[in-house]
Amino acid sequence: MAHKFKILIADDDQAIRTSLKFLLDRAGYETVTGSGPEEIMSAVRKSGLDLIVLDMNYSYDNTGREGIELIRKIRIFCPDCPVILITAWGSVELAVRGIKAGAYDFITKPWNNRVLLDTIEAALKLKAGAEPDEELTRQELDAAYDFSNIIGKDRQIVKLLSRIARIADTNAPVLITGESGTGKELVAEAIHRNSPRKNKAFVKVNLGGMSASLFESEMFGHKKGAFTDAYSDRKGRFEAADGGSIFLDEIGELDLQSQVKLLRVLQEQSFERLGDNTTINVDVRIICATNRNLADMVSDRLFREDLLYRINLIHLLIPPLRDRRSDITELAGFFLRSAGEKYGTGIRTVSEDGIKWLKNNEWPGNVRELRNTIERAALIFNSQVLGMEELSEAVLSGGKEPKNIRPGKASSLNLEQKEKETIMKALADYGDNMSMVAKVLGISRATLYRKLKKYNLKDES
Repeated sequence: MAHKFKILIADDDQAIRTSLKFLLDRAGYETVTGSGPEEIMSAVRKSGLDLIVLDMNYSYDNTGREGIELIRKIRIFCPDCPVILITAWGSVELAVRGIKAGAYDFITKPWNNRVLLDTIEAALKLKAGAEPDEELTRQELDAAYDFSNIIGKDRQIVKLLSRIARIADTNAPVLITGESGTGKELVAEAIHRNSPRKNKAFVKVNLGGMSASLFESEMFGHKKGAFTDAYSDRKGRFEAADGGSIFLDEIGELDLQSQVKLLRVLQEQSFERLGDNTTINVDVRIICATNRNLADMVSDRLFREDLLYRINLIHLLIPPLRDRRSDITELAGFFLRSAGEKYGTGIRTVSEDGIKWLKNNEWPGNVRELRNTIERAALIFNSQVLGMEELSEAVLSGGKEPKNIRPGKASSLNLEQKEKETIMKALADYGDNMSMVAKVLGISRATLYRKLKKYNLKDES
């Protein structure tokens, strides 16, 4: 017989206890209730609890001190029991203090039944999978999950994929952090593709490229006539993602005013289109990403602390490429094959000295920079094998000087001379097709024309 999860409902309001008990009983949980600190701790000491729904206030003192003290005591007697706080919307700051004291998450009154049930389910699933019996190998992970878009067997990558495997089945919000170019979007796609939502929409939103004036219209949609140029009704990104997942990239770039609007939607999973007062309910999993330090931004008052706790229920940190150099050989091979399929290049391998050079490079742009370098080299050179010379020229043609951890032949090259030679070779290969020349060099046409003028190549071209 399957285990029936036991949940403690702790609130001094009888109406709330009754309502929550009815909801959770119908959902198949076993419930017990507690109306005050002594009754609550009595239930906790008896153990056998799988989760606690806890109010923060139990007297006329609404500071939440009783709730904070209860959390600390609960952590002593039931250290692994998730605590979900329930508080009024105006007391979200109090809930944040509760999370710092050890609570799992918080919901606000009046609560959304589906959001509450999803939060409880996610907490129980994460608790069950918190301590895996053993760490899976990459081969075992690939046999059970679809991680085809993430290349590598480095221990850090395998550990990351193992964690994705454990959390993909939940609805818990995820925050993905890491340097620029490490593959945060690929990780977000992997979470969605291995979740029960995989056949629903996966909506990507780049918040860094969204102005504050367009935020509401883009995210929540608008009604015809809501503002100038609103000629028809329009669905927002959240509505488009209903039933699936929404990926909020560069969330650290969001202005404070928009953060407030986003927080309410993440909490309630409901919103109104701009120019309309009809509430739209959605079922969306939230996946966020940033290369910024949000904790530091909170200290500098640039990012809301309550929003950070709302999106940071699960944190995935992607290692930089320099910390997983053992994967570079496999990544280079993958990007070469990909370039062959996309551009029809005939290059098949990277030479031994080329691999050594790739592994010695710092790669400040991480996997994205490595991919661009490999693809650019494959387009520029016609040889069957890429060596150190070709790869270093490919980096230079992208406007960067190689940053090797050890001095070598490539680091002593003259940047401008090599850049000129690379442009001349591209011109010889593609003639008057300036669009193709710019593409293989990895620059815009405007930049190409400036460089032609700089090196007196305009007349020659």
